[in-house]
Amino acid sequence: MCTAAIWRFLTFPGFKQARVDTLKIRDAADVEQAVRTAIASEQPLEIIGHGSKRLIGQPMATNALLDLSALNAVVAYEPNELIITVQAGAPLADVLSLIDSKNQQFAFEPINTSALLGTPDIGTIGGMIGAGLAGPRRIRAGGARDHLLGAHAVSGFGDSFKAGGKVVKNVTGYDLCKLLAGSWGTLAVMTEVTMKVMPRPESERTLVLRGLDDVTANRAMTVALGSPFDVSGAAHLPASAFRAGIGGLGDMGAQALTLLRLEGITASAAHRAASLMTLLAPFGAAEILQDAASAALWSSVRDVKPFAADGALGAWPVWRIVCPPATGGALGQALSRDTGGDVVYDWGGGLIWAALPPKPDAQAALVRARVNAAGGHATLIRAPEHIRRNIDVFHPQQEGLAKLSERVRHGFDPKNILNRGRMIRGAAT
Repeated sequence: MCTAAIWRFLTFPGFKQARVDTLKIRDAADVEQAVRTAIASEQPLEIIGHGSKRLIGQPMATNALLDLSALNAVVAYEPNELIITVQAGAPLADVLSLIDSKNQQFAFEPINTSALLGTPDIGTIGGMIGAGLAGPRRIRAGGARDHLLGAHAVSGFGDSFKAGGKVVKNVTGYDLCKLLAGSWGTLAVMTEVTMKVMPRPESERTLVLRGLDDVTANRAMTVALGSPFDVSGAAHLPASAFRAGIGGLGDMGAQALTLLRLEGITASAAHRAASLMTLLAPFGAAEILQDAASAALWSSVRDVKPFAADGALGAWPVWRIVCPPATGGALGQALSRDTGGDVVYDWGGGLIWAALPPKPDAQAALVRARVNAAGGHATLIRAPEHIRRNIDVFHPQQEGLAKLSERVRHGFDPKNILNRGRMIRGAAT
């Protein structure tokens, strides 16, 4: 149970304390008690596993950290049924190693933000779901929310609840799991989740086209994704990306590269790669990377290694922009031209990572104007705290959607106890 000193601090309504205390819990019952005591004291809680993503979002004014790191057990793993149930504080690296030992994977390729944020590689399963960030295979396999089958959580009322189940086809009741994914801990405290896992492909091939500009690369990726060859990754790296030394590229040199991945059994991956190469011949001759080299390359794309915190652009703010793929090339070019920044394209142009030269507002006004015109939304993933405090980190929602989102949040957490202010600027007061 949490320490007596911390409980005394939380129990006195209106008591203010400068330091932040850590409430280290052991089980879901501890979580319930922590939330109920915080509600009674009207003191907000910041929810963490190991804190690997604390640098994302609006800075929060909280008096206590709800530390879930002790909830780290694998409750059940049934490889033949393609499901795994784990507690929310389980280290993501350990879970990935476990399912990899059975030649399985999370098909949505969860992003490891450690290189981008310059933090230790200590992400947890709960953080993976709460952030909802997916890698290059998102275009084919869906996102984290599509692979979350069930969850146990504690709401902002201090009550435990269960959503979903432990089977792939579960349609009982409301699908609350979809709300928890990507909610950044503002709706409930997840204590246990059940995830769908998938077989790892036997082999992979990556076609590499050199020297295409952003708009032409966007067209090539669109052609590839519209082909019958089941492309599982489509990305474009500008020449500037090679400042960071991208894994898997060897001595290809500092050229813009357009990447297209195909996965499956070896014979199928090789055949489809050859056929796709023929289809894309009008865009230039393609080279092929196989297996280990291909995997290393896509790991770098997934984790946005070109903009790593220890690289040449490590001091630049980084935006994550989701837009209609057809507008991606033009939007990225405009941002690069207007700011002098660098961009990397994923999801066939539907996801743009933009590293922009530092300015007091991280160039938010320009980014949001461009992104709104393209029909997308932008999230500031990396920036110093003083910048994140003064601008909207998450894209402002239209009035109707904002009201709906607030009604949903209020339905889970009416006192605004959980991660208060992380997603909405000004909500921390």
